[in-house]
Amino acid sequence: MKIAVLSGGLSSERDVSLSSGKRIAAALRTQGHKVVLIDVFMGYEQDICDIDALFEEGYEFESAATVKGEVPDLQKIKEMRVDKSHRFVGEHVLDICSAADITFLALHGGEGENGQLQALFDLMGIRYTGAGYFSSAVSMNKRVAKSIFLTEGVSTPQGKAYTEKDYKCGKCALWEHFPCVVKPCSGGSSVGVSIVNSPLEYEDALSLAFRYDSEVLVEEFIKGRELSVGIIDGKALPIIEIIPKVGFYDYKNKYQSGAAEEVCPAPIDEDVTKSIQQEAEKAFRALSLEVYSRIDFILTEDGRFYCIEANTLPGMTPTSLLPQEAQAVGISYPRLCDTIVDLSLRKYGIEE
Repeated sequence: MKIAVLSGGLSSERDVSLSSGKRIAAALRTQGHKVVLIDVFMGYEQDICDIDALFEEGYEFESAATVKGEVPDLQKIKEMRVDKSHRFVGEHVLDICSAADITFLALHGGEGENGQLQALFDLMGIRYTGAGYFSSAVSMNKRVAKSIFLTEGVSTPQGKAYTEKDYKCGKCALWEHFPCVVKPCSGGSSVGVSIVNSPLEYEDALSLAFRYDSEVLVEEFIKGRELSVGIIDGKALPIIEIIPKVGFYDYKNKYQSGAAEEVCPAPIDEDVTKSIQQEAEKAFRALSLEVYSRIDFILTEDGRFYCIEANTLPGMTPTSLLPQEAQAVGISYPRLCDTIVDLSLRKYGIEE
């Protein structure tokens, strides 16, 4: 099968995506597929005489396979493109994806995960992995996702969203409950997220979050264990527990080897485990998700659990959670990638 793997892009999670893409492409090749790995933003800037030849030779752009401890400088990335255009889809990307049997989206955050690229691909007749444009959009926006959770009875922390206009006119100051969590509404990988203990910290946290988004979500802080549940084809995988060595599970702790301990299956009472898995599946259905996802939770000391968010294109790096959960039930990384492709093709009525 000819598969285009898209990574990179222009979100704060660019480096994570590059790492995911490189690993996915390598895994799919071991499964016998003809794979082209391409940066959705940089594109392929040479003339293409024969797109099929790119798949035959296994074209892959040069990229780093590791995630740095800091968020990438996106302005520098923009300046690297030869045509200096800031459009999201680079040269020949649509041509390559159109020639593929399916495109594996190894993108995280921004236009690659918020439904915009999915909508474009739908209009172009390009098949792709994961959720469609609508569920991608509502899942990425934490305000909208929280509203759906509350409507559908999915347990989630109480919160309030604020716009930049609210921030400038002082409406954000109406929040009076501390500690709390401040996060960009449409961000990922915990970029711009702060746990706030006082009004003074709150102001700094708002300023940081608004650097990454024009809308910010403030929600009650739930003290407890950090858990995540992978979902494949609507069914929950074993729960994984994340135990950061310092602070919370932020960008650095997510992607730097040894910064956090991850235990799978999580050492949780069997009945509580089943309840959380059922809640994860419920959240998956509430957001109309497809193929696969990862749902994050907090579990308190008294056994209550709260759904924090859903990830429609979970990380697939060497330290990512979904592959670890799949491995716990005997699904190897290459088989996981192949399964995602097969389930995604099923969306289009194609059985492999």
